[in-house]
Amino acid sequence: MTPVPRLRDYRGPTLLSYGFRPFFLFGAIQAGLAVAAWLPIFNGELAVSTAFGPIDWHVHEMLYGFLPAVVTGFLLTAIPNWTGRLPIQGMPLLLLVLVWLAGRLAVTFSAAIGWLPAAIVDVSFLVLVVAATAREIIAGRNWRNLRVVVMVTLLLASNIAFHLEAHFQGSAEYSARIGIAAIVLLIAVIGGRIVPSFTRNWLARENPGRLPVPFGKFDGAIISFSAAVLALWIVQPAGRIAAVALIAAGVLHIVRLARWAGDRTWRDRLVLILHVGYAFVALGFLFAGAAALGVVTGDIGTHAWTVGAAGTMTLAVMTRASLGHTGSTLTASPVTQAIYAAIVIAALARICASLHPALSDPLLHVAAGTWVFAYFAFAASFGPLLIRARRSKTSQP
Repeated sequence: MTPVPRLRDYRGPTLLSYGFRPFFLFGAIQAGLAVAAWLPIFNGELAVSTAFGPIDWHVHEMLYGFLPAVVTGFLLTAIPNWTGRLPIQGMPLLLLVLVWLAGRLAVTFSAAIGWLPAAIVDVSFLVLVVAATAREIIAGRNWRNLRVVVMVTLLLASNIAFHLEAHFQGSAEYSARIGIAAIVLLIAVIGGRIVPSFTRNWLARENPGRLPVPFGKFDGAIISFSAAVLALWIVQPAGRIAAVALIAAGVLHIVRLARWAGDRTWRDRLVLILHVGYAFVALGFLFAGAAALGVVTGDIGTHAWTVGAAGTMTLAVMTRASLGHTGSTLTASPVTQAIYAAIVIAALARICASLHPALSDPLLHVAAGTWVFAYFAFAASFGPLLIRARRSKTSQP
């Protein structure tokens, strides 16, 4: 993403001057708080007044609380670059933030206010996001990026389904998989553009030689195949057909990632972490395929996608965009590198907790602790950048 060259005459709080500022900051805080509370809730040491069961509350606040906040921050910052239109800021942006916060409170206290009012408040956020992003993309005639709106709409639909399924069926198994599939596809589409783009920019400047293959028909075919495989996984996550399809998708994503020359980016951690994050997309497909055969437990693929791919990619994008759009130098500081190390450790620990049930308890604590550290460290170290005015120095992310 590059800084938008023109802004309306905005004189309000800096935090509301651009979508990435409040949503990256509050999304990181919520990600840390939700996981810090998760293990005590799961172990019965802490109770929240939610209509969801403990696992459904955890899944919901990751899929439909934290992740939509980061996705919204990214889209509200990227869309003006895609369309040339002015960014959403000031009161309209504040309204989106307040609706998102209201959703977090409504879900957490849904047992007190009722599941249906809580669902309406919670779902309203993604309704507004879809409406706002669709309006901007259509007005800017940026038709190719409508696919991103379609996937956010899928996330909205799965959130609605999650509330309904959890209430009427007692758990939200299918709609959770739909939400995970939407997130994986978003990473495949957006990551498929920004990872090779940022890699190419850095390599051309710092390490001339082999460059990433740009987005093309091969990438489009992999995304389409992945969408079909994920649709099958949603309906039938077990069995040989699902296993073959999932493993094939995983191999294709490995091939796709190999075409982006990530092995040549070791010197720039801001670029390297993007490749590491995307690698978990491929691992998620491979593990889900192994789970379909009964070789490993069923949740290992979902955690590779959620903790690994989503957790790592969100921090990779949040750190890079925050530096670039605040005029800071695009360099991974020791704190930023510690954040990256922590989220990768969290992902590996969570995966290993499923692979080694005998060690699951200590590994779950490692995964939760490093996740919380990563997101709270982002909020603490990048928060000052997000709430103060952009530096005069221009930096291209």
